[in-house]
Amino acid sequence: MTNFNLGLRAPRKRSSLRTRWLVLILVSVTISGVYYSFDIPAALHQQLLGYMPPSNKFEIHFNLLYSLYSLPNVILPFFGGNIVDRIGAPICLIAFASLGFLGQLLFAIGTSAKSWGLMLFGRFVYGLGGESICVAQSALLSRWFEGGELALSFGVALSVSRLGSVFNNMISPALANSSSTPSALWVGFGVNAVTVLLALAIAYIDKKASAKCKEDNQTTEILTQALLDREEIEEGPLQVDSKDISFSDDDTVSTGVPHLSDVKRFGSMFWLLSLSCLVVYGCVLPFNNVASGLLLERNYFTPPPADCHLTFPDQCTSGSLMVDGKTNPSFDTDGNVCPAEKSTTAPVLPTSLNITTTESSWKKTHYVFESITATDVDCGDKFWSDACTKDYCDAQKRATEKAGRIMSIPYFISAGLSPLLGFVVDNIGNRAIIASIAPLMLTAVHIQLATRSSSPVLPLIGQGIAYSLFASVLWPSVPLVVEKKLTGTAFGVITVVQNIGLVLLPLIIAAVYNHDGNRYIPNVEYVFITCAVFGLIVGVLINVLDCRTGNRLNNPSGEPDDDDNSEPVSQIVTMDDGCFIS
Repeated sequence: MTNFNLGLRAPRKRSSLRTRWLVLILVSVTISGVYYSFDIPAALHQQLLGYMPPSNKFEIHFNLLYSLYSLPNVILPFFGGNIVDRIGAPICLIAFASLGFLGQLLFAIGTSAKSWGLMLFGRFVYGLGGESICVAQSALLSRWFEGGELALSFGVALSVSRLGSVFNNMISPALANSSSTPSALWVGFGVNAVTVLLALAIAYIDKKASAKCKEDNQTTEILTQALLDREEIEEGPLQVDSKDISFSDDDTVSTGVPHLSDVKRFGSMFWLLSLSCLVVYGCVLPFNNVASGLLLERNYFTPPPADCHLTFPDQCTSGSLMVDGKTNPSFDTDGNVCPAEKSTTAPVLPTSLNITTTESSWKKTHYVFESITATDVDCGDKFWSDACTKDYCDAQKRATEKAGRIMSIPYFISAGLSPLLGFVVDNIGNRAIIASIAPLMLTAVHIQLATRSSSPVLPLIGQGIAYSLFASVLWPSVPLVVEKKLTGTAFGVITVVQNIGLVLLPLIIAAVYNHDGNRYIPNVEYVFITCAVFGLIVGVLINVLDCRTGNRLNNPSGEPDDDDNSEPVSQIVTMDDGCFIS
């Protein structure tokens, strides 16, 4: 009997098709649309504050927009990942994009009706698909890209998708200021409609690619069998490596169907990565939720000094109601005009008003206030923006648009660096080391924001770099520490853990904000510092465990050291019988 290796061509897979680059672009743009609408409330914090009915619970309602988005994702991505493993990523991509489309529709309707209840319900529905679609994206890219291109594909996807947040931060405030707050939400609805169409296109391409791979592999299998039959006749029975005649075109083929109970087979490295994801992303995403309000308070629309008062405190400050060249300047106790021209300080508001005359373009028939606060001023109402406090509304519009541009810096940096970092990680590895460097940088960033009043540009550049570094190593590390057939389930589980933090942190931030007299600085920043420090500790533990298990994460190939005799990473904590391995 002859032992004969045929040296056959490797089976055709999606990762060998040039179409994979088109799929990468379409998937990235699809997720970009999801991120665009996800971040709309963050970009419109100040506009929503003025647009919605005045309430001392605004910050709670606002942060609930994000907590309720994340709430279903404490459970759903786990099932979503399992569903992806069972029925395929393309179909799931369509379903999850459709849920986002419906959720944004409800949110836009609720905003137009000034109904917090409908707005919150819309965000909950948006969350039903918003995170699970990222699980489908990750699983899809894992099938279309393998080996040396995996981290690069994740980096490109993150780069393009995060441009959705950048565009939102620049476009939504300008739309709300020039038209109305609801109009910015309806533009998001249109963006989500496009994501559904793109998901349909991806599913079509994936189906065609699957058919092509299957056809090519069947042809190769027929030729191989013919060659085997011929050789057997001429030389006797052959022994051929089974790997040389495996013609599966499906990267997810396995010996069994994944079950939810398979999470017991995830090792300690996976759970450390999940914990790192929770706390490090807790420094980035919840920060972006409140970044507009935080930057306005810290840098671009700071409250006027306590000793700065209007000449006529119970009258309008500027606008069409100021007739015959009448003015109402503000002065400090030394007689100096305040705030100074081109200052980042907010103009002084009247302390009270009693105006019952009306114009057809005004939203109300009377404006009677005994004690005016910033929450009473709706710059979407022409009474405030054109007639009574034009100086205040003009300054607020400039400030919100500038804050939107500045808060885009981390995502803009991420969009530029992610593809490069993905390529670098594919070639140099050091995933565990980078997972420690990122939270260290975030600690420095938020200490700077909490304790100093200097420009936020440099700290936000640092946050963008740290975010890019962390994302470039976290998600590509997941397939390295779990079985291949459980990749979708693993992405689902880690997304669940991430969303536990994204449910709790906005509520904690709202509580700290209200407790400190409606201020973000410094205590809200201390929350982010705590998360970053904890992320650094977890990063050190990841490096220790990776060293014990063959440096799988730090090796460029993602394989353990050949001469390493330590326990496999998937067995270091739990075995099938639940025993602890030390």
